[in-house]
Amino acid sequence: MSKKREALLTSAERLFYENGFHSIGIKRVHEEADVSLMTLYNHFQSKEELILEVLKKREERYFELLETNSPTILSIATAHLDWLQSHQNGCLFLRAKEEFPEKNHLIYQYVINHKNHLISFIERCGYSAKESFRLALLLEGATAMSEIHDTNEVREETLSIIRTLF
Repeated sequence: MSKKREALLTSAERLFYENGFHSIGIKRVHEEADVSLMTLYNHFQSKEELILEVLKKREERYFELLETNSPTILSIATAHLDWLQSHQNGCLFLRAKEEFPEKNHLIYQYVINHKNHLISFIERCGYSAKESFRLALLLEGATAMSEIHDTNEVREETLSIIRTLF
């Protein structure tokens, strides 16, 4: 990946995560990345394409984190909770879904696929569809609760529930 493209994605992700998608314009992204507007459009044809690429890169990093440990429910949950502690501003994917609520929109569809990807990932680790759904449900709940409660408390309670249920 070129350094300019990487700078654009890094700046866009930070700005979108801190401010939302609709409140950040292309001008702000290219200025923050310190690249020309022409360079931005050489890499991304539209703001929506930029958003999709930001989500794709974020998803790649998230699943790389989940894959670093043995594929146990506890290790998957621990990796997710580690992610929450380093990303304490909520779920960028759910924000995208809220800001692009039309069900046929590419961004909305990408978010749905991302959430289903988590369930599929857990299933590929050897768990049943029901167990995978349960764990994903707990992780999504932990994500939501970490927006309004101390992440250490959310971590402790989530792991306690997992130990009890699984």
